[in-house]
Amino acid sequence: MTLIEKAKLFISQRRRAYRYVFSNENQFSKDVLADLARFCRADRSCFNPDSRVHAVLEGRREVWLRITQHLNLSEEELLRLYSTKEK
Repeated sequence: MTLIEKAKLFISQRRRAYRYVFSNENQFSKDVLADLARFCRADRSCFNPDSRVHAVLEGRREVWLRITQHLNLSEEELLRLYSTKEK
């Protein structure tokens, strides 16, 4: 198996795991996603004049973005995103 094939398999399995855990097919998943959206500031600015607080808020938002990327992007889009982002 080539490195690209291994990466594709890894992304595929990880995406499937995120989609399984955060599927909207049950009320628990919906409740957890709603809670995380609030906690991670999914639709609000992370700005805070205190740089340490700002960094914490940005970290939370980064987690939210990772979850939503795995729920909404295709495997090809994820592979492209993480092959250029996580170097």
